[in-house]
Amino acid sequence: MMGLTVALDAMGGDFGPQVTVPAAVQALLHSPELKLILFGDLSAITAQLTLLNKLNHPRLSIVHCDSVIANETRPSQALRHSKGSSMRMALDAVASGQADACVSAGNTGALMALSRYVLKQLPGVERPALISAIPNRGEHPTWLLDLGANVSCDADTLFQFAVMGSVLAEQSLGEKPRVALLNIGEEEIKGNDLVKRCAEMLIQSPDINYVGYVEGHQLYSDKADVIVCDGFVGNVSLKTSEGVANLFIERIKHAIGRNPIRRIIAKWLFSELFDGLQQLNPDQYNGASLLGLRGIVVKSHGSADTVAFANAISEAVYEVKRQIPNKISDRLEEVLLERHY
Repeated sequence: MMGLTVALDAMGGDFGPQVTVPAAVQALLHSPELKLILFGDLSAITAQLTLLNKLNHPRLSIVHCDSVIANETRPSQALRHSKGSSMRMALDAVASGQADACVSAGNTGALMALSRYVLKQLPGVERPALISAIPNRGEHPTWLLDLGANVSCDADTLFQFAVMGSVLAEQSLGEKPRVALLNIGEEEIKGNDLVKRCAEMLIQSPDINYVGYVEGHQLYSDKADVIVCDGFVGNVSLKTSEGVANLFIERIKHAIGRNPIRRIIAKWLFSELFDGLQQLNPDQYNGASLLGLRGIVVKSHGSADTVAFANAISEAVYEVKRQIPNKISDRLEEVLLERHY
């Protein structure tokens, strides 16, 4: 199998190299063909690799960067002052062909702006979108987009999101995915004008298996494989869901307590419930992809731990192997031609 290379913004996120470096080592163990380039402060990265006894790993290299884009930096500021930063240099590696994908847990707005500037958008794409998988009642996850890259969108942009999300989901499902719009009701009369307009466009498109509207409580119902919304709604929906899942898990743990006998009995009686709760853990689905770019960029949670960040690297590897940007470009070209004629 041919090797592939992923560029890591090792300084991004709440914990920087303390998480990104161990996650990189973990990812290398799972993917024998993978090579990683760590962009960031040489001394900080070297210190972590020394602790892990992986300083001279043959599939891992370090590129020193003089600066880091802070979480509070505005996208406009990031564009003007990004040279020499770990995020910018990781993206430059993808643009130059040195790496096949970039993974960062850094500032979302800055990553979005720099990705658009450095990598550019695919033909026919007005705005890239953040997409991630979420669990549901079925065997396969549901893909939700946009998760915050675009606070407001018009109907054409939502339509493009539907096309791009459909392409990504199809790679896992092996068949044309069911696509829905997130709305305040299932009835056709519900929703604002832009959602209604997008629904009309999706109904008229033979390339999209459109199944109608879904409401917030149906996100995890397995009614759709791809759910489309603007970034404001998507971000609030996802973070609310993560909060509820974490609250539920904490309540269960509190009810069981530290009593060893109670824990053994609970594990014996409710083993399937605990397995199901683990599937709700947001870390299992860490790694939101910026779809619509001429390259692969994966955004990790800023608060991701080692396992979660390693999952984000795995998502990047998956998309490289599946050549997602090329498939999106081909599908968009087909759809745009059909709409034109």
